[in-house]
Amino acid sequence: MKHTLAIIAFLLLSVGSFAQTATKHLNLSNGLAIEGYDPVSYFHGGPQKGSATLTVVQNGVTYRFANAANMNAFKQNPAMYMPMYGGWCAYAMGAKGEKVEVDPETYKILGGHLYLFYNKYFNNTLKSWNKDEASLKNKADANWQKITKQ
Repeated sequence: MKHTLAIIAFLLLSVGSFAQTATKHLNLSNGLAIEGYDPVSYFHGGPQKGSATLTVVQNGVTYRFANAANMNAFKQNPAMYMPMYGGWCAYAMGAKGEKVEVDPETYKILGGHLYLFYNKYFNNTLKSWNKDEASLKNKADANWQKITKQ
């Protein structure tokens, strides 16, 4: 019995450690992604706040949904709907390799992926991203790879 409890404790700690490692670089608020916005809604008309009663936990991250159809779509293919660069500002990731907060309502769908941007204090980084998108995207991809290997 003691061995069984020890094994269960080890497994629980291992799962918790994996979830913490998997979420280490993500832009989360108490484990919540995209400040509670529905990731699927960006692909179908624009960002909507998700409901606390419609959630999915994926690799230790909680995603909320505006409706059951969006929740089910996410369950079918979570990677398709997760924001790029861990939900950090795509422009900042490309320009400086930095993790910068976002405005969940400032976004772009590019190549079937969701990109989020900082937009406060008269600084909408989506406009800057659009001026040099190809170069910034390549740099952001490389910078994100470096960050996630840390």
